Amino acid sequence: MNPSPKRKISVAIITFNEEKNIQGCLESVEEIAQEIIVLDSFSTDRTKEIAEMFSKVKFSTNSFRGHVEQKNKAISLCENDWILSLDADERLSPELRQSLKNWLEMEVDSTLSGYQMARLTWHMGRWIRHSGWYPQRRLRLIKKGKAQWTGDNPHDYLELAKGEVYGRLSGDILHYSFQDLSHQIQTINQFSSIVAFTRFKRGQEHSLLLALTKPFIKFIEIYIWKLGFLDGIPGLYIALSSSFSTFLKYAKIYELKFIQRPSNLRSDYGNK
Repeated sequence: MNPSPKRKISVAIITFNEEKNIQGCLESVEEIAQEIIVLDSFSTDRTKEIAEMFSKVKFSTNSFRGHVEQKNKAISLCENDWILSLDADERLSPELRQSLKNWLEMEVDSTLSGYQMARLTWHMGRWIRHSGWYPQRRLRLIKKGKAQWTGDNPHDYLELAKGEVYGRLSGDILHYSFQDLSHQIQTINQFSSIVAFTRFKRGQEHSLLLALTKPFIKFIEIYIWKLGFLDGIPGLYIALSSSFSTFLKYAKIYELKFIQRPSNLRSDYGNK
């Protein structure tokens, strides 16, 4: 019989219509988790059915107010002292899973309140190792009460409380962000609406100068400065799509002067 681990991990995942992703995500964390919190925003597909096939899953629902808000709600439901926060389209690589298994059993620096890990994204038939997409180190393993999700929706990130320090674990979070190019375009359209809506509500005004210059700067940043050209044709298309996404954010801020909210924004998004 294996000895009890020195510490226990809760895994926190938010979902909405993730039947294509949730099983792979749960399978990758099942071995290292003592509990898995799946916080769903009323999916209409088989997400709940699949999640409840796993004995460690605690499934609950909550109205969606934004990515930051939903992820903070998920970590608040976790019972253990350490929390690993993942998206449904992410997996632990075998190396990262082994790193976590080792970490559970070993003596660690008690001053550390969190751990970063690299994230590697699969897109257009290959792992993207440049273009600003890798290593994309993310703080994802945190001590309960020492960090919270913050940032501008939907571009959220975990942030430790002031004065807290973190370490790093070897291995990658494997990110299956897009099913295909059509899915990427759909995501760009959705996320640019969220960004524009968030910025507009905060009082940001439209700038024609930024709408014209920022997309060009973004392309140079991704393709040249962040070595996107080393990712081949996918790197070129990533740079172009990032440029287009930047343009849409500014264009939609202009549009919001005339409409109440983007048509592709969930009706419960941003409601208090």
